Amino acid sequence: MASSSPHLDIARRVIREEASALEALANSIGDGFTIAVEMILAAKGRIVVSGIGKSGHIARKIAATLASTGTPAQFVHPAEASHGDLGMVTSNDIVLALSNSGEAPELANLVAYTRRFKIPLIALSSREGSTLATQADVCLNIPQLGEACGHGVVPTISTTMSLAVGDALAIALMEARDFTAENFREFHPGGKLGARLAKVEDLMHAADEMPLSTPDALMSDTLLVISEKGLGVVGIIDRNGHLSGIITDGDLRRHMTRLLEKKAGDVMTASPTTIGPNALAEEAVAVMNERQITCLFVVDETQTPVGVLKIQDCLRAGVV
Repeated sequence: MASSSPHLDIARRVIREEASALEALANSIGDGFTIAVEMILAAKGRIVVSGIGKSGHIARKIAATLASTGTPAQFVHPAEASHGDLGMVTSNDIVLALSNSGEAPELANLVAYTRRFKIPLIALSSREGSTLATQADVCLNIPQLGEACGHGVVPTISTTMSLAVGDALAIALMEARDFTAENFREFHPGGKLGARLAKVEDLMHAADEMPLSTPDALMSDTLLVISEKGLGVVGIIDRNGHLSGIITDGDLRRHMTRLLEKKAGDVMTASPTTIGPNALAEEAVAVMNERQITCLFVVDETQTPVGVLKIQDCLRAGVV
């Protein structure tokens, strides 16, 4: 049974109220959203997102989400806009202005600037008849459902809904642009996201780093290749350059008797597990864990080796 205390009761009430508000928002969102998405898709410039106070914090997050999902965007502080930063806004841009009341005086100069230079303006507000909403080309309305504090003074429910609308815009635009995981990775090369979206070709040992030998090569020569390349493995390629086998430490132990008198083809494991260069590194780790091996040869569509991926390479990159 879940524990209870006055603090937990408040937490659950707030979360439920905000969840209920999001459900109401989902049911109320209308054609204005479609118009806004189409306006942004047609824009030649950036999406300039602005807001003051708590709306400003939400605006910053919306701008960051848009920018990371294929829609160039930037946050402009409305007060700074009145002191020169209006120069960041061009005739090719679209302005997305956030104000719950729609009457934030700090937005006045930015709104006037968009009207003067015919820059499209999208409003995000809870009051349809507000100054911001009436001046905008399209208004994304959020329901007036009060705030979780019970007094209507602490932005909570309204900011949660505003953030959700921003997320909805970003995802709608992302899908309309066919923005893929590979595109997302280009904007997130660092941290956990970058590691999760890393491809095998980004981490593998390629070209001259690959240890390769032939079936007819003596094991004495093949051992020199293993030692020289330092990966603890060697790939055996046929006369067409296709991977036909692999020799690992385990293979060496199994053939220890008179090893140096044997040829690579006698020692190798035929038809080894491989992976393609465009596979995600996470997939490679899963394959290695499943097969209980520590490296994979990377081959192209013709089964020609193009690299070697070791589990240590993935771990160093943060792929787990």
